[in-house]
Amino acid sequence: MRRTILGIVLAALAVPALAANYPVSGRWGAGAAPAKGPVDCTKLRVIAFNGNQRTDSSGGVRAYQNRSVTPEGGGFRVVDVFTTGQISNAHVTYMLRPINATHLDMTQNGATLKLQRCK
Repeated sequence: MRRTILGIVLAALAVPALAANYPVSGRWGAGAAPAKGPVDCTKLRVIAFNGNQRTDSSGGVRAYQNRSVTPEGGGFRVVDVFTTGQISNAHVTYMLRPINATHLDMTQNGATLKLQRCK
């Protein structure tokens, strides 16, 4: 009995707390021309935010889950967790800064990715 309870407690502690939803939603194209309104994303890298999940059409990690979102300096500090075949429960931290309804900056490790809402 003690072993079972201890096992359940340890398993619960090993699972990351995933609670927050992203402050934006929908599909966003990276490197889009600075146009007004949404753009055609068929030939662009697409990052999609849906509830507490984020997907990326390019890069080594395709899917992330949100751990936390904290308002900070006119934007949001975001922490995501991800798992690949070689990495388990890693995290990544970045800033999301909405510019307007169709433009968004995503800054990680000093590099800023310009995103524009997809049509």
